[in-house]
Amino acid sequence: MAQHPEHVVVHDRGRELAGVVHAGESWAAAARRMAASRHAEPVPLDLSGEVKHFAVDHDWVVTVRAMTRGDLPAVTRWRQEQHVHKWWASDGEATAETVAAKYGPSIDGMTPTRMWVVEVNGRSVGFVQDYRIGDYPDYALLGPDPAAIGVDYAIGDPVWTGRGLGVRVLWAWMLRAHKRFPTSEQFFAAPDHRNAASLRILAKAGFTEGLWFDEPQEDGSVDTVVGCTLDVRRVLG
Repeated sequence: MAQHPEHVVVHDRGRELAGVVHAGESWAAAARRMAASRHAEPVPLDLSGEVKHFAVDHDWVVTVRAMTRGDLPAVTRWRQEQHVHKWWASDGEATAETVAAKYGPSIDGMTPTRMWVVEVNGRSVGFVQDYRIGDYPDYALLGPDPAAIGVDYAIGDPVWTGRGLGVRVLWAWMLRAHKRFPTSEQFFAAPDHRNAASLRILAKAGFTEGLWFDEPQEDGSVDTVVGCTLDVRRVLG
């Protein structure tokens, strides 16, 4: 049975540019092809439905850059914010000392995890961490393909929460990760099953919910999380 074509709509300055995804074409490539603007990259509004909605954003420039030790005071503040702490509580209280001990080795390249700072129009607003699933054997037993790239993220600055930024943050990371790991076929995230906002953001960015599983935490507790997977080739190319 032939598959129905996938539809993409790009929103740009009040216009809706609609089309279909060509055979072998990714959603991102289709959006770029349809975009009226050649000066801005289409970003996802909502990729969770049958129609994939993108937009050309002329106001926000969202980027990720490598974290340095100079960012640790900001990371400490972000980790102390209640909207972040509630989902990172198993990592313990965020103090200058504990944050430096946790993230410093990764910043220095001493662990498989890499740390990134999210910037909006040049202002640091949050962070992302990523890692190859197979580099953490205990986690790999719970996750998907060991070659998948795992990701965790937080918008730390409360001024930027609730404004639809989460999808943009993930997209900025995804584009960079796709270049860093060109052979990886899957990206993977596993938010707490109670974190409805994060699950919705992941869905809008093109991730698909999968199995629920219990994940051991650093403090000895166990959280029930939802495995969410992104098909890199289908979404990004």
